[in-house]
This record gives sequence, structure tokens and C-alpha cells, in this order.
Amino acid sequence: MSALVVVPCGRSKLWRRNPDAGPTSARDVYTGSPFKVNREYAEKFADRWVILSAKYGFVDPEFMIPADYNVTFNDPRTNPISMSVLRSQLASLTLARFDLVVALGGATYSRLVVDAFVGTGARVISPAAGLPIGKAMSRVKNAVRSGQPF
Repeated sequence: MSALVVVPCGRSKLWRRNPDAGPTSARDVYTGSPFKVNREYAEKFADRWVILSAKYGFVDPEFMIPADYNVTFNDPRTNPISMSVLRSQLASLTLARFDLVVALGGATYSRLVVDAFVGTGARVISPAAGLPIGKAMSRVKNAVRSGQPF
């Protein structure tokens, strides 16, 4: 069974510490602890992994992000990416071919991933949805340490 892991982006970004960093690959943009823990899980267990960005949608880790941004799915005034664009990205990035999709992150990101993959035939699991951030991070860390994916 092939597994895709979707890692949520994060509010903490490289440019807050280094405003002159310039364009940077998505894997190195997000600097918060939750992103780092989820990235470690993805790198260990995924056949492929992507980041779900509120601005850019599903992006590969090598996707170049040009500069800092502040877009969130929790505030429509920031103009987050639409569900129709997320669904079109499934085809353009060949993401709908996976049997299993592991949506890491909280309830908002998990719901978006589930909704995006409706009708693809993929089984989507959200092992941390609804958990407080500390418990979610602990659950992901334990999976990495034990070598047992969700």
C-alpha cells in the first residue's frame, strides 16, 4: 500500500529570524516544532509527502516559496486557497493515486485533506485531529521513535 503524508504548514517561518533569506524550499521555510515533528514522521514513513499551505495549497517539499506570507485557513479575510484549487492539485501533482493518506495536524487541516480527497478512493486517516497540540506532537514523536507508522 502506498502512503502519502500531508504535513500542515506553520505560522513560524524562516523569514522571521532571517528577513533576507530570499526564496526557500518549502521543507525549510516552516520552523516551528510541530512542523519539524510532522516532517520527521513524513520523511520516515511516507512514500511521498507534501505540505498543505493555506496560500499555495499542496506543495512538494522542494517547492520554492518566494517570501514570507500570513495566510490561514482559519481567517477567510487572508484569502486562503480554495477547495476547488486543492482538488485540482490532486491531479496536477498526481496525489490521488495513493491508497492511504495520512493527514497530520489539527482538525482544520485534517478536514481539508479529507474533503479534498473525497471520491479518489484513498483512505484518509487523521491520527492527531482533535488532540491538544502537545498530545498530537507526542503521538507523532512516539510513532517515529517506535518505527510504527499510523
